[in-house]
Amino acid sequence: MAKIKYYYDKNSLSYQRIKLSPLTKLKKFIYFSSLVALTSFLLIVVFFNFFDSPKEKKLKSEIQNLTEQYELIDEKFNQVELVLDDLQKRDDNIYRVIFEAEPIASSIRKAGYGGINRYKELEGYSNSDLIIQTTKKIDQISKQMYIQSKSFDEIVDLAKNKTKMLASIPAIQPVSNKDLSRMASGFGYRIHPIYKTRRLHAGMDFSAKTGTPIYATGDGKVFKVSKTRKGYGNYVIIDHGYGYKTLYAHMSKFIVKKGQSVKRGETIGFVGNTGTSVAPHLHYEVHKNGRKIDPVNFYYNDLNAEEYEKMRIISSQSNQSFD
Repeated sequence: MAKIKYYYDKNSLSYQRIKLSPLTKLKKFIYFSSLVALTSFLLIVVFFNFFDSPKEKKLKSEIQNLTEQYELIDEKFNQVELVLDDLQKRDDNIYRVIFEAEPIASSIRKAGYGGINRYKELEGYSNSDLIIQTTKKIDQISKQMYIQSKSFDEIVDLAKNKTKMLASIPAIQPVSNKDLSRMASGFGYRIHPIYKTRRLHAGMDFSAKTGTPIYATGDGKVFKVSKTRKGYGNYVIIDHGYGYKTLYAHMSKFIVKKGQSVKRGETIGFVGNTGTSVAPHLHYEVHKNGRKIDPVNFYYNDLNAEEYEKMRIISSQSNQSFD
């Protein structure tokens, strides 16, 4: 109940009741309402800025928990990366070396995912950097694991075909040469017999009489046969698979044809003096993935350690080649 207020009237010497006009009442109401509204607004501002609602407290707790979980996951991904990196090194430096497979290029193993806006939907949050970093690691590791899995599939296939591979890789001398006396000139820079200039001799020369049998040094298929009066003269190239090819040049005659399968030790032709050659001999080359390499390392079925060392010394002598 509102209090009744009075004032003392000096003229009538009595107390008179204070009566407020409607306008005054309205002003007071507006003033009081404004004060209440302002006080309420200030209380709301203070409450929402300095005190969390139960729902907000729960959400903040969940966010904090998720952030901690992301940090733990990120650390676990770091450990997974270390294990995967070790597997990749073993794969490249041990497994693929054993089976003579080329290592997988780092640019392929470490390649990321394309698209500059791939992670755009994860931006704009308080923990966006952590979330994006973790998502990127998931993508990177997933791709590396896929590549590593495919590599192991290849290694398994190579292991299954190990017997075939060992039979295919060049492993014997292309002519009969038990005492190594037919080894005339090795791989490396030699004096050309015709031009008398120092040139790379990309194979090995075996001196032998015309008609001496020439043997395939590994299983394979005849890749090319050619007759010419220049260069290699009459020659045969055998594709052994696994990146290996062998070339047999200056033949007097070949007895194989393109596409024919041959076995190690099988006669493919005979020594001659065709093409750019100064005497009857066989020029023999080994190619690996298109690159000419020293054949001296591919006689392990023929030579023991002592004989190999002798062959290596003979082939390294800087002399004149036969072609």
